[in-house]
Amino acid sequence: MMINKQTTTAFLLGSAALLYTLGIAHAQAVYRIVGPDGKVTFSDKPPVNATQGKIAATGTGAAAASSGSTLPFELRQVASKYPVVLYTGAQCAPCETGRSLLTSRGVPYSERTITTNEDRVSLQRLTSDTSLPYLTIGGQKIKGFNDTEWTQYLDAAGYPKTSALPPGFRNVPASPLVAVAVAVKPAEKPSAPAAEPAYQPPPSTNPSNPAGITF
Repeated sequence: MMINKQTTTAFLLGSAALLYTLGIAHAQAVYRIVGPDGKVTFSDKPPVNATQGKIAATGTGAAAASSGSTLPFELRQVASKYPVVLYTGAQCAPCETGRSLLTSRGVPYSERTITTNEDRVSLQRLTSDTSLPYLTIGGQKIKGFNDTEWTQYLDAAGYPKTSALPPGFRNVPASPLVAVAVAVKPAEKPSAPAAEPAYQPPPSTNPSNPAGITF
């Protein structure tokens, strides 16, 4: 029995859903957490309380959920099984070309920008590579831009060949791969007001000095 390249690709993409369920979801940002003592740590989860860190909400998750809910049913099913994430850098012509391909084809995707050394280190940890652009379709990892290769993988995943996006659809704005979270100390409790001095009765009057004159 002969297995062609397309069949193999489809099989690999079929296994991506399981890998994604197990946690290979590269769309998630990496958090750089700066503690009160200045110590820097990295995590794929945001701080859970004020002592661990505080990060401003970007609305990315809510926007992604909202965008996904507006997609046609079939496209939403494909995007949930094989989410597309594009990693890009500044002044990267192939990144622009890859972004244009996804946009013109109507592929909903998340974009992570690689601009700092921390972004590059995190990209290396996630993908074992630092070249850009870098594309993931479910569990599949594609280094560099190749029109034919990207098209084959998108076809195998089941993305429509022409845009099926509703009018006015917009992808979630690009965001840095590493989100910075600065830890803050808990607010100190206000100190208790100073106790008033105990009442002291006035001294008794000296019969020989009723005016109380002293020198």
